[in-house]
Amino acid sequence: MLGSAKVLVTGGVRSGKSTHAERLLAGDVSVDYVAPGPVPTADDADWAARVAAHRSRRPASWTTHETRDLASVLGSATAPVLIDCIGTWLTAVVDAAALWEAPADDVHAVVLGELEPVVAALVAAPVGVVLVTNEVGLGVVPAHRSGRLFRDLLGTVNQRLGAACDEVHLVVAGRVLRLPDPL
Repeated sequence: MLGSAKVLVTGGVRSGKSTHAERLLAGDVSVDYVAPGPVPTADDADWAARVAAHRSRRPASWTTHETRDLASVLGSATAPVLIDCIGTWLTAVVDAAALWEAPADDVHAVVLGELEPVVAALVAAPVGVVLVTNEVGLGVVPAHRSGRLFRDLLGTVNQRLGAACDEVHLVVAGRVLRLPDPL
């Protein structure tokens, strides 16, 4: 049972983040599961398979919200909330505003404008919240501008959300490290 704690779960792709996040809420019968990423389409079988695998792991008693409006879900939550994943939320925000080719400062302004109500709703939420995100910047510098923009934006978003959470868990190879509070 999570109580009213806020936990950010981060790590690399396929590190076990989602499984760990789901286990944090395994004792809760009702959970609001938020999937803020793109809806699977027939032309992307890999994404559809990934979404199907996530859906099949969730208990039937969990309610799924497929939306990028995280602040509204957090603001109205009466059960614990699991948001998986912040990286897909960020992609949806930038896609919706068609900003991939915009100047970086303009993109950052829009993303931070979208993030502020999320952070405020997270802090105010009377329920436990688990947010899943991808850790960025541990590898090669992306070759394309959009990759560098995404890396920089997600790093900023992760820092803001981490600062608003009670705990940050780093998942590597299925192992969990609970990170200490900042100095």
